[in-house]
Amino acid sequence: MAAPKTYLEQTSSSNLEIMSSFQVNDPEKNTCHVEPTVVINEFDYTQRAQWLRAAVLGANDGLVSVASLMMGIGAVKQDIKAMLLAGFAGLVAGACSMAIGEFVSVYTQRDVELAHQKRDHHQKRISQRGGHNMNEEEEVIERETLPSPVQAAVASALAFSVGAMVPLLGAAFITNHKVRLAVVVVVASMALVVFGVGGAVLGRTPVVKSTARVLVGGWMAMAITFGFIKLIDSGGLEM
Repeated sequence: MAAPKTYLEQTSSSNLEIMSSFQVNDPEKNTCHVEPTVVINEFDYTQRAQWLRAAVLGANDGLVSVASLMMGIGAVKQDIKAMLLAGFAGLVAGACSMAIGEFVSVYTQRDVELAHQKRDHHQKRISQRGGHNMNEEEEVIERETLPSPVQAAVASALAFSVGAMVPLLGAAFITNHKVRLAVVVVVASMALVVFGVGGAVLGRTPVVKSTARVLVGGWMAMAITFGFIKLIDSGGLEM
């Protein structure tokens, strides 16, 4: 039997195909044949996780933060203008905060991973003592796997804005105060379910558990904000 021949083909940064063929000699029939090719497909979720994490967290934060803020203002003010102004202020401030925070956080993570790669390469050169050194192409591939601070910041800010627009649009055309509050809760709950299911499907996590955590967390945030502001107002603080 001849030695197996193995071919490694990198079709993309996240899709790996390994194909192995075996040439078998039959001494009795003086013939040879090739065994069926084995193909292994493996998807790497590392690159997807970089933007998925920022997008899902940003959308949920925008939705829950602005909806809770509007519920808090609605607990003491019936004016629709006050609710919408508070919501828009929360949208702008939150999107900027998320973008800056995500940029700083991911940049720090990138610096740590880059420093680790440099130390690892240095140790390999010392151990090999003149042997094979990593070429420029291999170093570029490793750098491309590092998280992108700009990508994470943009994804987080855009996702926060999209999530924040849901309760704003839901309450923008409702004049009745109580109906407006109910609409904010309903549209926020529907959006939380959508974000929870979407994040679970893309991240390959349990859909029911992930969605339940997102939904219950959003309800708690809105209820606590509404109740706390209502308590402060009932204590005699003029607003």
